[in-house]
This record gives sequence, structure tokens and C-alpha cells, in this order.
Amino acid sequence: MLKKREPVEDNDSLERSISAIAAAMSDPSRVKMLCALMDGRAWTATELSIVADIASSTASAHLSRLFNEKMVTCLSQGRHRYYRLAGHDIAELIETMMGVSWKRIVPPETRAPMGLRTTRTCYDHLAGEVAVKIYDVMVNEGWFDSEGTSMTPEGRKRFQALGVVLDTKTRRKACCACLDWSERRFHLGGDAGAAFFTHCEQKGWLTRVPGFREVNITSSGKLAFRRLFTLEV
Repeated sequence: MLKKREPVEDNDSLERSISAIAAAMSDPSRVKMLCALMDGRAWTATELSIVADIASSTASAHLSRLFNEKMVTCLSQGRHRYYRLAGHDIAELIETMMGVSWKRIVPPETRAPMGLRTTRTCYDHLAGEVAVKIYDVMVNEGWFDSEGTSMTPEGRKRFQALGVVLDTKTRRKACCACLDWSERRFHLGGDAGAAFFTHCEQKGWLTRVPGFREVNITSSGKLAFRRLFTLEV
């Protein structure tokens, strides 16, 4: 009597999943929409169609593709549908892709607006030249390990002294070294990065530019960064 064959385990699921995500990001219009959503806000399909310079119907098809691949989420409110990135992991993926891609653009200094290179949002944390310099100081002073994967007791002590509230029950990375696409170095990501950015906003050190990723440093912020990180802005 022949033995019944066991179902063959699908060993290609991870590879096919990676290919699907890569395919979803392969269209320049979809990439433009994903980059726009990096400001952390929710956008309508019409707003995203303007950013990508495509017809509304085409934008809807692209957003449907991104939604099916779980790269964006959709919220219906009244007559409008709003789209935003599906989570911090998607934002980190896009920022990393920016960093890798930026290396292939020559000369990179001429392509990025100076305001974005100085300070901008990376989803829910601070990015740009200033963020990179702050992170360098934190690492050099022992706030994080050299890989940026864990916060040291000194780091927790310094965050507490600043008044930065950390989420001890978060499911995301407590902290991480996030590759900065314009500086091609690391800034602070993860929950610690988000908490630090929120603290800076609440203290009035940083203000967002409505509708854009650019962030302004206030006069009190310049004084605070000079005092805390010996940083001249």
C-alpha cells in the first residue's frame, strides 16, 4: 500500500513576498507617493495624484496596489479616503532605499533642497544633517551601543533627565540607527527617535512646515541643541 504523501512545505513564501514588495515599489509614481507619505500625515488620493503628477484614476490604481501589499493603510472619513504608511517598518524601508539609491546619484549635493538636508521628518522622528550630528554626540557619549541597537543605562538616565518619555511596552524597536538618505550616515530611529522628536516639538524647539517634511529649528531650539549637544545650527 502506497503511503500518502505529505503536503510539500512552501519554502518560497519569503522570496515571493520580497519580490511582491519590490514590484510594488518599482513604479516611480508609486515611489513618489510613498515618499510624500514619509511626512507622517494622511493624504487623499487627489493630493497624492498631484504629488506624483498623474491622473486621479491612475493614482487610485497605484494606491490599491500599495494597499494590497500592506504598504499603506486607508481610512474613510466622510466623503474622503485618506492614505498613510502602514507603519514604522515601511517608513524605515523607504528611508533605507533612499540612502542606497542616493549613492547612485552624482553629484548628490545638487539634488536635495537645503532645507530638507538640514532638518526634516523621517516618518515620526528627526532626520537630516542636524539629526545625524545629534546622534553622533549621543553615541560618542555612550547613550547607545556602537551599533545603535540598544540604549545603555547612561542613555536612559540622560533621556530621563531631558524629560523624554519612552514607551517601555512598545512593539517596535526601542531604538535603531536609521540610515539618513541625504547624509548617508545614521540618525536616531525607533521609539527613542520618535520620543525625542515629540519632546523637541513639545518644548518648542522644532516646528513642522505644514504639508512638507521640512522642519524648522526655533531660536530656543538652537540654544537647547548648543547646550545639550554642543551643536551650532
